[in-house]
Amino acid sequence: NIAWNEKNNSGELGKIRKQQWQNSPVEITFSHPLNISYFYLAGTAPKSRKFLSIGISTVKRVRENYLMDTLQSIFERSSYEELEQMVVVIYLADFDVSWNLKTTEEIKAKFTSHISAGHLLVIQCSKHIYPRLAGLKRNYNDPQERVQFRSKQNVDYAFLVNFCSELSDYYLMLEDDVFCAKNFLSSMKKFINLSKGSSWTTLTFSKLGYIGKLYHSVDLPKLARFLLMFYDEMPCDWLLELFHRSKAQPNEMRFKPSLFQHMGTYSSFQGKHNKLKDDEFQEHMGSLPDNPPALVFTDIPVYEQYLPAKAYELGVGQFWGKSLKEGNYFLVVFEHPVKVSKICVLTGSPEHKGDILRSGILQVGRDKATENDHQGCKTYSQLGTFDAGRFEMENVTNHFSEAMECVRALVTEDQTDWLIISEVNIWIEKEK
Repeated sequence: NIAWNEKNNSGELGKIRKQQWQNSPVEITFSHPLNISYFYLAGTAPKSRKFLSIGISTVKRVRENYLMDTLQSIFERSSYEELEQMVVVIYLADFDVSWNLKTTEEIKAKFTSHISAGHLLVIQCSKHIYPRLAGLKRNYNDPQERVQFRSKQNVDYAFLVNFCSELSDYYLMLEDDVFCAKNFLSSMKKFINLSKGSSWTTLTFSKLGYIGKLYHSVDLPKLARFLLMFYDEMPCDWLLELFHRSKAQPNEMRFKPSLFQHMGTYSSFQGKHNKLKDDEFQEHMGSLPDNPPALVFTDIPVYEQYLPAKAYELGVGQFWGKSLKEGNYFLVVFEHPVKVSKICVLTGSPEHKGDILRSGILQVGRDKATENDHQGCKTYSQLGTFDAGRFEMENVTNHFSEAMECVRALVTEDQTDWLIISEVNIWIEKEK
């Protein structure tokens, strides 16, 4: 044992204990799951490691229950190949054991084939391993019932992510009242591949709360400890944001459009009415853009840290500029010439619908050159105009068949409103 309170290391006893400490095989690590006992109510852990585990924590609701609809959506919106790469874990977190057993029987009745195929399992933990939930401090002046609910919810999620830490390469956090986009897993895999150059902790696939948060499974033991450490301090979605910030990911990395939609009308907290909807959800996803390597420039005054490159890098953010004048530009200069099949440039945002490009054209260029330390192209051809802040064109090669080196949005009239460019998406012509 280590003698932490040894006062005098100059004596023989101090030397012996110092030597014992130096030779101790004990290693302090946060990479292993916590030693928590789980009860399997349906299904078993997969025999081989999956690509993705999906964790859903659920409790008894005062009003409508959406768990079965959520599971139905996950399975119906996934192909057979996608299902073989995932496992869904339902954590029945209610302290009412009879409700847990009843819900398990309902899950078994409706999703027998998925349980048998190893796509679904149901677990619970004992109430007695939970920390104190009554009489907690009332941060943010929340009522005691709210404090108890959110504190227990943090522990629920900690136990769930801890269980899933060795099931798969990645972990997706969902709620028990969501609707999924078709083939959401394939879209997520593409975004993961596009994000390989960055050291991310969390990728986000919905703009609501803790729906659609993706983690490396190797981080889950740390996340479980983090949630338990601060379980009584603040709501889970705030803690999840602090977690990725504490691991040196300062900003959210969110995929657009959203892959998951909140379907519930009533909250799991006291059955309160909840109208939250994700206005960026898209049920049917097209192919993801390629956005080949490029540099992005603008002469529009930039607001704070909303730099032009953020609109081009998938999931990173948006460009925000002000004081637009006729002749201002937003320019993408490709690293190598590319043949482009489709271009889509979106301006404005759900929060700032008026910050669109009101009058502008989109051009493509050739003959890349640098002049006065500014990169660009010598010649440009106009593809079309922005309509209600949006430019989108398919079959670009029918209008510009050569390989292009620049794409430029040009302001054609002064405007008083600021400008948000939320997405610049480029699809490359595929070889036939």
